[in-house]
Formats: sequence, C-alpha cells, structure tokens
Amino acid sequence: MKVGIIGGSGLNKSKIFKEEREFEAKTPYGKPSSNLTEGQIKGVKVVLLARHGKEHTIPPTQVNYRANIHALKEAGCTHIIATTAVGSLKEEIGRGHFVILDQFIDFTKHRKNSFYETFEPGNPKHTPMANPFSKELRELLISSCEELNLKYHDKGTVVTIEGPRFSTRAESKMFRLLGADVINMSIATEAALANEAQIPYAAVAMSTDYDCLFDDVEPVTWEQVLKVFKENVEKVTNLLLKTIPKIK
Repeated sequence: MKVGIIGGSGLNKSKIFKEEREFEAKTPYGKPSSNLTEGQIKGVKVVLLARHGKEHTIPPTQVNYRANIHALKEAGCTHIIATTAVGSLKEEIGRGHFVILDQFIDFTKHRKNSFYETFEPGNPKHTPMANPFSKELRELLISSCEELNLKYHDKGTVVTIEGPRFSTRAESKMFRLLGADVINMSIATEAALANEAQIPYAAVAMSTDYDCLFDDVEPVTWEQVLKVFKENVEKVTNLLLKTIPKIK
C-alpha cells in the first residue's frame, strides 16, 4: 500500500514526513506539476505531489492533472488524499472549517478531464461517477476530525470553476442556488481522473473565505486565502498524520 498526497495552497512547504527522496516523474501526458517526494508516515509509504508546483507557479487550468494522477499511479499509489482551499457558499461553513467532500459540480471548460481521447473499437470507456469520493477514505478522515476535535462538515458539494479569477457576485449566488456548498478551482478534474485510473480518492477542503456571496463581507482575495490556510496548515498536517496510518 502507498498513499499519494496532492498538496494544495499552503501545504507544499509543510514537512508532513521526513523526506527520504525526491525524484522526477515522466508520463505519456507530460511532466507532473512537481517532482515527487517519497517518505513514510508511521510505517506507511507516502508520495507527495505539489498541485501547483512547489512555488505555486502553475495556474489552475494549466495544471497537468492527467500527468499528476498518472505519475502517482506509476509510483505505486493505491490511494490518494488531496488537500485544497475552498470558498464557502454557506454561512455555517466558517473560515478554517474542514469539509470532507462527497460530491462535485464541474464548471470548467478548457481542461483535459479524461485519459481517453479515443476509444478502442467496440470498447468505449464511460466511467461511473455517481459517488466520486471514496467512502472508506472519507470515513477515516471524518473519524480523525472527531479525534482531533476539529471544526468540520462530514459532507459537501464543491463546484470547480476554471479560474484563475475568482467569481463575480452573480456567479457566487448562482453556484449556491445550484446546490454547491463550497467552491474551488481543482478538485472536480482531479477526482474524475482518479476515478478513471481506479484509485480511491478523497479530498480535505479547508474553507478560507466566503467567495463574494455576501454584500456585507469583504470579497475573497488571494492574500486572504493564503493567510487562513497558513494559519491552519498545522491542523491539515495533523489530520493527514492521523488518517494515513488507518488506511488498509
């Protein structure tokens, strides 16, 4: 067993395990966002990948999601846990709260969100996606949130937008009406590809802002996102450290 961790905003420089080795990965889809870093957490082999590059130089749409998932699979990862910053579309999901996502709405337009560009004759590939996040991994994350006494929500729908711009007020209100609880720029694409690759995938979302949903709350800025994530990165790290040894 080996667990892949896809680090989002603010996690890339967190020392979640003692680094054993860093190596470059090549895939049929090009280079992944960063070199892979392999180590261990309480005896479990772990591989860390920085979604936006180690210095956060890759905008959301330009992330090579196919290469990232393929590289983790080729490295032997049997499970993937992703972390991500999200904007909240509900009053009760406050800044710094965790959401253990269970559904997504894909609102992207310009991405390679499938490994299949052609089908073999008579063998089309249409991956079921009714429940895109691993139930088993989600349950482990939820139990760890309980044990660590974290403020969390045990389910939530994320809408993934193209980015890198943030939403307009009209868009933010529309996404809420569509049934989204939180909003971000990466998870739907990643989850779809992990499902195609048949790798159990779960995502820990941290609410950093209220997007631009409320007229009396300051609209989201990148500085605000990073500030809240940095203030809570230790909690994210502890959640991963608590959960990964439970995976079977």
